[in-house]
Amino acid sequence: MLKILIVDDEMLERKAVAKILTASLADAEVVGEAQNGRKAIEMAALHEPDIIFMDIKMPGIDGLQAVKAIKETNETVKFIMVSAYNTFEYAKEAMQQGVKEYILKPSSPQDILAAVERVSAEIAAERKQRQEQQSLRDNLDRAVSIAQKEWVSSLLLNQVQDITFDEWGQLLGIEITSGHIMLFALEPALPAEERQRFCGWLKDALGQLVKKQEIMMGPMSDMQVPVLFLDKERTQFRATAQAIVEGVLQQFRQAGFAAELRIGIGQSYNQAHKLNQSYHEAAAALKQLAKTTGQPYFFSGRQEAAEAQSPSAFLEVEKKLLDAVRQGDLNQLLLLFEAFVLQSGHSLEPAAVRESFQELFVLVSRMLHEFGISGERTPRLETNDMAQLFEQCKTYLASVTRQVQAWRNNHAKGLLHKAKEYIEKHYADLITLEAVAEYVDLSPYYFSKLFKDRFGMTFIDYVTEIRIQRAKEEIADPQKSLKEICFAVGYKDPNYFSRVFKKHTGLSPSQFRRAALHEETI
Repeated sequence: MLKILIVDDEMLERKAVAKILTASLADAEVVGEAQNGRKAIEMAALHEPDIIFMDIKMPGIDGLQAVKAIKETNETVKFIMVSAYNTFEYAKEAMQQGVKEYILKPSSPQDILAAVERVSAEIAAERKQRQEQQSLRDNLDRAVSIAQKEWVSSLLLNQVQDITFDEWGQLLGIEITSGHIMLFALEPALPAEERQRFCGWLKDALGQLVKKQEIMMGPMSDMQVPVLFLDKERTQFRATAQAIVEGVLQQFRQAGFAAELRIGIGQSYNQAHKLNQSYHEAAAALKQLAKTTGQPYFFSGRQEAAEAQSPSAFLEVEKKLLDAVRQGDLNQLLLLFEAFVLQSGHSLEPAAVRESFQELFVLVSRMLHEFGISGERTPRLETNDMAQLFEQCKTYLASVTRQVQAWRNNHAKGLLHKAKEYIEKHYADLITLEAVAEYVDLSPYYFSKLFKDRFGMTFIDYVTEIRIQRAKEEIADPQKSLKEICFAVGYKDPNYFSRVFKKHTGLSPSQFRRAALHEETI
């Protein structure tokens, strides 16, 4: 519904225009009438109209002065200038203010409605453009969020080994000097709706508090949210981190969550491949918090860091064990596990083994959550008998691996083919990785990885392939314009469509059409 304000010092003129608009336009509403420029400025601020009929010659503040004042606070409003004088200087000054419509008194209904129709078309085009731009911004924000969660998840599962801070800094467009992990843990567990609210709240709180760092939040698992802090400049790590966690805790107490917040803080490292160690230290710091009372956060010191590193043999094999579980490879898991027991079983203390396996179970639980698999409860590791302890852990890991294997062989295949069918049906829409992942009830991170593993190409490459194939079919029809085809296959910018098409076919759309028509005539 368009809102229209009528400004004229002649009451009869205002009433006549209002009557014409009300009788002829079902999708427009006259929200007010003003008898002078001052009143027009006040009513424009009050009603925020889309279109203003503005008389030029009025006592006091005239129409042109009013236009200038209103545009200072409302850049999108459109003006239709009305005057009894066909004066070039008035029209020239109106155009300088961005006014495109200028009609003469007395105005016929046809002139008034035609002017409104032209302005309405302009407003509709601008709204559509703003919506598309906002949609692109939203999609970009979602893509960045997904990429960040994917990188943090890979980091925690020890899959990131070869990236450096220099390379990561080039991607972000900033210099990165060091980084560390914090683990934000809630107790007791919150309902799903509250967990989602907490993650959004935490992101906003950190955004307000963190000034000299880039932050990346990982997905919540087992009521824990890992956050990666990348330092843009050298700072006093402990003082900066302490100020952040105390600010978070202060805001948390006012947020009304029915849980306690505990924060474990890993050490800061100037090498990216050591960030996985910072995660283990943050987990060790959380364990230390469990032994204390009244302390909501804890820094991993040298002692905790040493504990996080022991048993060292377990940390070395942890990545391979996780990979075996992720791939659903039971034979590989059992071989690795037996090799680990034979190599280290006689040199490790039961308490150290229990702690290491509990940390592994958290990572496995996080993995299952991302897959969308409801895993069985993790075992309570309480025995000091090493043989029983290893058997208990092996049984649990083997059970989880079988679940993942079955899921990959059956459920995942069906979901991925369901996703392909969805893409093939909706390729012309504004389709996103996140939307398709949600459709098949998978996390975007694992949907992306599974899709590429299964089909040998990324999600976006597949969407592009489908669109280009459809475009090639459409281009063969000479009755359809290239611009029409561009929109029909899901692209909003003909120039961008042309670049993508040429990249994939070696020809521009027009060259491809000429070649196709030439073949038909031969």
